[in-house]
Amino acid sequence: MQDDYFDHEADIGIIGRGKTIEECFSSAAHVMFSIMSDLSDIHPISTFSFIFDEPNVELALVTWLNLLLAKSNAKNIIFSQFKIIRQESQWIGEASGEQWNENMERGTDVKGATLTMLSVKKINDEWEARCIVDV
Repeated sequence: MQDDYFDHEADIGIIGRGKTIEECFSSAAHVMFSIMSDLSDIHPISTFSFIFDEPNVELALVTWLNLLLAKSNAKNIIFSQFKIIRQESQWIGEASGEQWNENMERGTDVKGATLTMLSVKKINDEWEARCIVDV
């Protein structure tokens, strides 16, 4: 699994990749949160569950990322580990991390995932998800 991102004017484009769509979505979440902090220093102390229904895979990506951001902001937590599975149009995910504290490196805050340049597709044997996040 390779994580990557690209700059886009005042916003940042993220790219998630994986052998499955689930790995791809987890990768995209990891990329998005790595903009905010060095995730290698974040411990998976608290785990939160997410369930949503979305038949459109592109809209599911944006929904997943925005649900993660909303919970992160509401609980003052930075996530570092992600897992999601797809069961037809239902998505069941988990994210683990820990409370923000003054010793953590703070990067750029991400406000939300957008529909701009949104793409989820299979390229050869790998899934790739892209979108622009508002920073």
